[in-house]
Amino acid sequence: MNLHEQLGALEMGVDQLIQAVVAPLAENIPETPAENAAPPASASADHVASESNANAAETEAAVVEGEAPAPQLQPTLEINRPAQNEITMTIGGQTVALRAEQIGQLIEELSNARASMTPEPPPGIPPGWRFVSTKNPVMAVQKQSNGDRLLVMRHTGHGWVPFTFSPDMVIQLYMMLTK
Repeated sequence: MNLHEQLGALEMGVDQLIQAVVAPLAENIPETPAENAAPPASASADHVASESNANAAETEAAVVEGEAPAPQLQPTLEINRPAQNEITMTIGGQTVALRAEQIGQLIEELSNARASMTPEPPPGIPPGWRFVSTKNPVMAVQKQSNGDRLLVMRHTGHGWVPFTFSPDMVIQLYMMLTK
């Protein structure tokens, strides 16, 4: 499978995860405040009216007392490992089981997203940081047209991790490794 096929598979896997977890949550969030929302097709008019009146009464009571209405709680994320080769993620009561290849896709997508976020990861190794190291990883190197070197290393947990080094950094890396 070439790189473009892998990226396509990754995007499809992430889209499936989003559809399985986030889409059902979005369906449960009204687009307008509850007192103005159209009643669901399956709900009775009496139930919707009483719920709307209760919401309006809560809002009025909060305004009278000078308090803001209570904010809606965000769904929580729960991660479990029911088996060695499976992780389950539960968001807002919706559970999705992920296998090794799907976890790899999720790690890749999260890594790509994290790389563009601020603040950056800390410059030093944080105390108590937990990690799994890969001894003697498989590597590939490519020379770039500007003289930089692309080093790609295969980590057992993160998958293929690419790094680009300027010529000066290559020399520093060599000196560090040969001390």
